[in-house]
Amino acid sequence: MKAAANRRLDRKVAIVTGAGQGIGEAIACLFAAEGAQVVVNARSEANVARVVESIRREGGLAEGIVADIGTATGTGQLISGAQKKFAKIDILVHNAGIFPYKPLEEMDDDSWNEVINVNLTAAYRLTKGCLPAMKSRGSGRVLFTSSVQGNHVAVPGCAHYAASKAGLNGLIRSAAMELARYKVTVNGVEPGLVMTPGVNKVLSQERSELMARYVPLKRWGEPEEIAHAMLYLASDEAGYVTGQTLVVDGGALLPQNGSFMV
Repeated sequence: MKAAANRRLDRKVAIVTGAGQGIGEAIACLFAAEGAQVVVNARSEANVARVVESIRREGGLAEGIVADIGTATGTGQLISGAQKKFAKIDILVHNAGIFPYKPLEEMDDDSWNEVINVNLTAAYRLTKGCLPAMKSRGSGRVLFTSSVQGNHVAVPGCAHYAASKAGLNGLIRSAAMELARYKVTVNGVEPGLVMTPGVNKVLSQERSELMARYVPLKRWGEPEEIAHAMLYLASDEAGYVTGQTLVVDGGALLPQNGSFMV
């Protein structure tokens, strides 16, 4: 993380969930480089401590809060902890998400509910919990990491994940309408193929290379590229953007099918 010359988030307080690795870590580090005071949240104490130390080592401001935002208790702990540490909340980035492979025939209620709770219900709870702090300041940014699986594509074994992201996109639009009166914008980013530590663990190199062939840009995205999309939506430059999702997928949604690839 290197401090940016143009600190677009100077003195803003940003909560980033799922910030212990991958996309969330990239968002937290970039926001800190842009001047934000970042609340790093994840379930892993070791990961939270590592990211906080990385940000501080580069001169950024960060505090860690370990909490399971898949529960009402966890979201409450995160919001109250952030306000105690920084006395305000300007930006919420709900990036935490889980995507365990589970075919419908093998799925049970516990598997379904776990994904919905972390990916979607937490988004509602966090938005509602952060709103009073944003209303009191007359501004705010609410951002979600959605997915192209929400409304565009389907992956077998991920029905619970796709449903959670489709619900998230609906929440973005409805919340944007309701919160506009308070000058709070609500937007999301829909990543395509992004090479995170979690993805890297489960995919062979051969498989990842094969999947990249079907992306017009012929490669996987990097977590930092999603972070830069989030930075735009969090910045003053996006003050007139709300209720939208930005697809960042290397053009993967463009071809009708693989035969159209060049």
